[in-house]
Amino acid sequence: MRTAFALISTVLLATAGIAQDTVPTLAPATVVSRFVAEEARQGVAVDARFFYPLSNNRIGKYDKATGKRVAQWEGPRALYPHMNSCVVDGAELVCAASNYPSVPMSSAVEIFDTATLHHIRSISLPPMPGSLTWIERRGDAWFAGYANYPEARGGEPGHDHHWTLLVRFDAQFRSTGSWHFPDTVLARFAPMSCSGGSWGDDGLLYVTGHDRPELYALRLPEAGTVLEHVATIPLATGGQAIAWDRSTPRMLWSLDRQTKNVVASRVPPA
Repeated sequence: MRTAFALISTVLLATAGIAQDTVPTLAPATVVSRFVAEEARQGVAVDARFFYPLSNNRIGKYDKATGKRVAQWEGPRALYPHMNSCVVDGAELVCAASNYPSVPMSSAVEIFDTATLHHIRSISLPPMPGSLTWIERRGDAWFAGYANYPEARGGEPGHDHHWTLLVRFDAQFRSTGSWHFPDTVLARFAPMSCSGGSWGDDGLLYVTGHDRPELYALRLPEAGTVLEHVATIPLATGGQAIAWDRSTPRMLWSLDRQTKNVVASRVPPA
């Protein structure tokens, strides 16, 4: 019996290893344009005419054609300690915010007017395991990424990057489902977590980690609670939050926090 069990275990482990090894790495995304923006530290949002880099408690609005800043917002750090990412939703800029690096972790959605960058409203979210790093509407639902870090890097005790979570909310921000990330992606996140995420027009979820210059294409599973890793795509920028440009096919915006560069790249189909 022990011999049979050992054989089955070996086969299962080998199969898992093969599955991880066969996740394809596609051709790198091609850089189309690059801009320098003072606020480019956490993430960037984009619409047809403007891009919006952000840094904790600051948001800039820049003309895509010229790279010139046309507006800026800055809020008190006590109220906005750590905005992680934003996404354009109609005439609103919807931003994922948290109290990082404070614990216990708490998260909120901060909403701004894209025309003026005036703050419109704040939505305090119910407690979740992790810190909200990105949120985006898809149909009638909201999908949100919750990051978990080592305790030494601002995480809660006992919750490292393996606790990284995708949560689905309804229109009233009530949780209606959640999924964990596959080991192949978690290994690339380590020791940090998921910093950005955005749904592609192809129905896949594209996410980034904190540091690596890579984009991970994921699919909701047919069954179970673990996302399916479809492909990895090299990027010219390292981690942080991202946004698809809905006005141009396969155009993804990202940033390099070291150089404060905002980059638009064309991403190959997954």
